[in-house]
Amino acid sequence: MCRTGQDPDGEEDLDATDAVFSSLLEDSAEELYEQAPCGYLSTLMDGTIAKINTTLLGWLGLSRRQVVGRMRFTDLLTVGGKLYHETHFAPMLQMQGEVSGIALELKAAGKQRMPVLVTSKVKTSDDGEPLLIRTTVFDARDRRAYEKELLRGRQAAEEARRQAEDARRQAEEARRQAEADRERLQEALAVLQQNLLPAALPTVPGLEAASYYHTASPDLLGGDFYDLFPLDTDRWAFFLGDVCGKGPQAAAVTSLTRYTLRAAALHDPDPVTVLTTLNTVLHERYTSGDTRYCTAIFGILQPGDRQVGLDLASGGHPSALIQRADGTADYLPTPGGMLVGVLPQAQFTPARTQLFPGDTLLLYTDGLTEARTGPDRELYGEDALRDFTAARPPAGPQDLITALTGLLAGFGDGLDDDTALLALGVPTILPTPDPTSASEHLT
Repeated sequence: MCRTGQDPDGEEDLDATDAVFSSLLEDSAEELYEQAPCGYLSTLMDGTIAKINTTLLGWLGLSRRQVVGRMRFTDLLTVGGKLYHETHFAPMLQMQGEVSGIALELKAAGKQRMPVLVTSKVKTSDDGEPLLIRTTVFDARDRRAYEKELLRGRQAAEEARRQAEDARRQAEEARRQAEADRERLQEALAVLQQNLLPAALPTVPGLEAASYYHTASPDLLGGDFYDLFPLDTDRWAFFLGDVCGKGPQAAAVTSLTRYTLRAAALHDPDPVTVLTTLNTVLHERYTSGDTRYCTAIFGILQPGDRQVGLDLASGGHPSALIQRADGTADYLPTPGGMLVGVLPQAQFTPARTQLFPGDTLLLYTDGLTEARTGPDRELYGEDALRDFTAARPPAGPQDLITALTGLLAGFGDGLDDDTALLALGVPTILPTPDPTSASEHLT
């Protein structure tokens, strides 16, 4: 079918149409480059901008005169974007000749930070020599995936900065705190140990004691702690707990916690009062945005003629477990005890019982009950611990700790947290109390 004005063969009109299309394509190629929905620029190998399109200039709020031959590509980036370009983007481009879809930030018009995705490719000569770099810049402000990646990067950088700042503040505060503590509690300083855990448990008349500490990582300081020490000639104090977190900050809190518990017990050994004092110290010490807290059980043991009186209080810690001489095992409930150091006023739950010959009290941190077991990686749990303890013959603290040590080893990589164990028991035959034993520790 022939169009109006065309000859039957249509050759003359086709030639004219081709010429029009050719002219349009020639005009639109430059327009497409300038008004493209993405930014384009070409740079020399040193990064100097040789060509840039109107779209990218509009994002930047700059004129072509300000940019071409006067600025480098990195001058268009934010501080973070420039750092990433120098440490990652540029080395990858040099090695591979092409880098695609890298997240950076531009210094956009109005001093705004504009997230972009950048693709660059090195153009080479026929003999392989690099000539220039062609770069495409995509607006990524509406890309949810990019925003998540950017947020993750910002959080990682902020966390690194915060940890460095915390370390500096911690060192200075530790010095000031040590001087103040030395002045207020000079007598208590004489009995404090530099280590976070006691080197050995003392010998307690009328009691047996055993402990174990599992470190989840040799590269990190843990936050679990325990201790056993005399109050006077016939009363002994013990505590076990878990500071949140790991590393030097957790270790500093652990040291402060052990120190405070010992000092508070010498002043007033009531378990609830001791935990209340610790709560006040931690809350006041870490109240300026860097909250630190712990869980803890503190108790008093008073050996008698045929039994040992036990008074304790819990602050957010797993309940103590008692293995009785008749082969039963059950928890000593302490419901409602709150975390230590979170609130200025906290409630702590007291409990009281008697330990008779053959009974053993077990304290533990949640690394034991929260270990992952089996193919489904389920929590070991308190019920399993009670059943495990009840299934063992009541042979005293050391036997129970040895069995639990084997249990922990069997968890393998399912045990991913520090774990502290402290067992206190009454021998089947109670020895005659020797008041000089506690006196030696007190001195």
